[in-house]
Amino acid sequence: MTNAMELYQLLPKTNCKECGKTSCMAFAVALLSRELTADDCPPLKNEPKFKEKYEKINELAGPAGGATETGLIVHEELCFGCGNCVVACPVNVANDPYGVGSGNAPKKNEKLILTIEDGIVKAQNVDECRRFGKNKILCTGCIVTCPVEAIEFVV
Repeated sequence: MTNAMELYQLLPKTNCKECGKTSCMAFAVALLSRELTADDCPPLKNEPKFKEKYEKINELAGPAGGATETGLIVHEELCFGCGNCVVACPVNVANDPYGVGSGNAPKKNEKLILTIEDGIVKAQNVDECRRFGKNKILCTGCIVTCPVEAIEFVV
């Protein structure tokens, strides 16, 4: 997994503030949290001498294969549809208190983040996930309840 220091080492280190951050280190942290992309650094994007570093940053800070915008990956080959993640998700419980919130089958599928379809977990409405958006928090409800580690979040 990439860290902010690795990304910082690839930046121009000019602290030009053209990206809106106070320093290149602050920009590296913003890259890591996916608040900004390599395209938000004009020197990195526009100067030919940084081309290789620009490409490397896009590789390191880009989305992982199969990941949703939140970083959620469901390994369908591992999932056997137990539903633990569906009833453990706080957003699912809040959006379906009489179904999922009571430990029963979901009553309102359109508002849920995780559902079981054909015996496999499917992600939908991922923009509602507590790990996403401006006020994101490090929720692990779906991850810790999965007995086969079929769900993971990548940064």
